[in-house]
Amino acid sequence: MSFSIFVGWVLAGLLAGLVAGVVVKQGGYGLKTDIYLALAGSIGGSWLLRMVGLAPGSVFGAAVVAFIFAGVLIGVQRRFRPVEPTREERVALWRWGLGAAIVASILWMTLSPGVPPAATAAAVQDKTYAVTPPTLKVQTGIVAVELTDMKVTERVEEGSGTIVTPAKLTGRLVLTNTSRDQTVRLVSGKLRYIDAAGHPIKLEDKRTEPTIKFAASSSDRLDPGQEATESLEVDFPPSALTGSLKTIHLDLVYIPSAYRQASARFGVAVGAK
Repeated sequence: MSFSIFVGWVLAGLLAGLVAGVVVKQGGYGLKTDIYLALAGSIGGSWLLRMVGLAPGSVFGAAVVAFIFAGVLIGVQRRFRPVEPTREERVALWRWGLGAAIVASILWMTLSPGVPPAATAAAVQDKTYAVTPPTLKVQTGIVAVELTDMKVTERVEEGSGTIVTPAKLTGRLVLTNTSRDQTVRLVSGKLRYIDAAGHPIKLEDKRTEPTIKFAASSSDRLDPGQEATESLEVDFPPSALTGSLKTIHLDLVYIPSAYRQASARFGVAVGAK
């Protein structure tokens, strides 16, 4: 039940109470009692009708039904519990004015345009593009590079197709030091997207170049045979989604140095004090 319908019940009850003293003058307890009876009839009767699923859905229809219930309860009082008035109650002009105001309020609530519902945010979904092959393995000097679980994802609005979050390339980067006698300090990496003509595919303005900073993690040093894993999430050019992408280049910067392992000896003695 909406608040407007409940207000319609109340206004209809007030109107019935005001009209009762004019239509049926004899047998009433006065204006105050007529209003109480009318409110009880309009709200109580409309509520019972709503409980059984027969209440009208519009404000005007609910007001009419409430007015009828209010009139019925007042009529029952006049028929079975009448009272002889000690004096004739004077019908003042304010009663007509208040009744007209109530009728105008009900008509305004019925005929005025409803408030449009608040705009809801459009549903957003992830649109995923497969990368073929999803796994790449290459050797760069003494470091073996493996790119796995690669895919491109962008977020778009359902229906309109408007891009909310531009495309990103995600995956996993595994680096392995294949040397037997050199350690490696990883510095940085940079991805380049190359089209069929061998030209780099540029990103749009204000988007970050796809770089990897190893110094910011704990995996910037690789000893012989050791491997490091980095999560990959970098910007991807939308133009490459149309099939212009041919290859991905990874420019890897690292510093090799001789790997040494030395032993130190300490003379100790253990005894009771």
